[in-house]
Amino acid sequence: MTTDAFAPLQTLAAQLLPHALEPSEDGAHDLSHLQRVWHNVRTLHAEEAGDLDVLLAAVLLHDCVAVEKNSPLRSQASRLAAEKASAVLADLDWPSAKINAVTHAIEAHSFSANIAPLTLEAKIMQDADRLDSLGMLGVARTFYVAGRMGSALYDPQDPQAKARDYDDKRFCLDHFQTKLLHLADGFQTTTGQRLARIRHDRLKDFMELFEEEIGIV
Repeated sequence: MTTDAFAPLQTLAAQLLPHALEPSEDGAHDLSHLQRVWHNVRTLHAEEAGDLDVLLAAVLLHDCVAVEKNSPLRSQASRLAAEKASAVLADLDWPSAKINAVTHAIEAHSFSANIAPLTLEAKIMQDADRLDSLGMLGVARTFYVAGRMGSALYDPQDPQAKARDYDDKRFCLDHFQTKLLHLADGFQTTTGQRLARIRHDRLKDFMELFEEEIGIV
């Protein structure tokens, strides 16, 4: 497996990649996701700084335990990943302070876990992961996951949920209102906030075009 996408820490990436992903058919949380999150981390790090070793370990191991979106264990996924990451890094003789920094960044990255990031690295990790849920990538991943879960594109009777509650387990379009359009308000770093607004605006543009094409004026 090539490590070029994880420059400049290719050696560390080679150590951690074998532990990064469990066998899974989830294309929204695969190697390409890790590569994109690392790209986001590098962009944020260029302006915000932080420990790159800690950041790469958090990126590569944040999804190291596979938990499906519809699993009752979903809210515990980041904790389970943090526990596995701690064991992996301990086997590699990482110092406990760095292990703790990585596990906190992993636990705090999750939207569903609702854990506040307390370190710069945790803030960067959370922002980098959430950027991948915004913009055109957010659109693509949302419809991909909805297809895997068997959701409809939208409610043909009430696409905008004017007379019903949002239900993003049944209707993909509802997920924009229940989660995606709220993500940009919670970014932790100055750089992340700026990038999030750009991708948030792209989400809004997509929604307007989508609604126009299904006949909503």
